[in-house]
Amino acid sequence: MKAKNKVIIIDDHLLFSQSLKFLINSFEDFTVVNNFENGKDFIDCVTANKIDLDAIDIVLLDVNMPILDGLKTMEWIKINKEELKVIALSVNDDEETIIKMMKNGAKGYLLKDTSPQIFEEALKTVSDKGFFFTELVSGLLINRLDNDKNIKLELKEKEIIFIKHACTEKTYKEIADEMCLSPKTIDGYREHLFAKLEIRTRIGLVLYAIKNKIVNIE
Repeated sequence: MKAKNKVIIIDDHLLFSQSLKFLINSFEDFTVVNNFENGKDFIDCVTANKIDLDAIDIVLLDVNMPILDGLKTMEWIKINKEELKVIALSVNDDEETIIKMMKNGAKGYLLKDTSPQIFEEALKTVSDKGFFFTELVSGLLINRLDNDKNIKLELKEKEIIFIKHACTEKTYKEIADEMCLSPKTIDGYREHLFAKLEIRTRIGLVLYAIKNKIVNIE
């Protein structure tokens, strides 16, 4: 029997958190293993070695929480466990908040009134592909990119291949194996593209790829 993907929920609204846990546990491929009321409780538990983040597949992170909110928690995750797949949760679609969460490494952004079907689709897509954008979020992000420097850059074939791989769930080591290159060379590709495209994170690379139709979101 296939092991279920392990999910952590960080949300201060107990009723919503418990309802979401019940919903996720009803999905065939996912199970909730921990609930936390704020980012500090989560970080304290991690730093006390009570949770092995390598064993966690997805974190659902509320944006607005007391003590330590979602943005500050996301900043900590970016520094300490950048590859952790995080989906932000919120009651509003504030553009600046969405941009900040995604720039700090969130792999998706869902409104709390999202349907159960979309929640399950988001979990599966983040698990399989590494990111999930609703039409609302992708529209906001791509519009933001359009309003930033709009310079068409020529990319080499190898750079395009690397970008396509980076838009999947593959690790950089796995990308190196796929491209028959050393991990050091792949690190060089990544840093070169980050500088060339004026981005700072892998999610920025994904957004660039979507905007320029290097990859399509379905």
